[in-house]
Amino acid sequence: MQTFTANEAKTRFGEFIDLAQKEPVRVMRRDRVVGVMVSASDYEAMRAFYANRLQHTLKQTATEARAQGLTDEALTDLLADES
Repeated sequence: MQTFTANEAKTRFGEFIDLAQKEPVRVMRRDRVVGVMVSASDYEAMRAFYANRLQHTLKQTATEARAQGLTDEALTDLLADES
């Protein structure tokens, strides 16, 4: 992964974008990472991966909650409880 300072990324933006099409490019400011640029296709792939992972986690959590006896009615009551 290539690294640019924030100033380099600003002044060499065209090159920065071209590199990001091939691999992620890290942006540093004051010796710490402040961002990473990736291609649009990599970004969409990451979003799809994490959305799928979240969906799997939600299904697994719902299954475990049902196994523990949580019903729709009990969940509604819990969410309505203001104490």
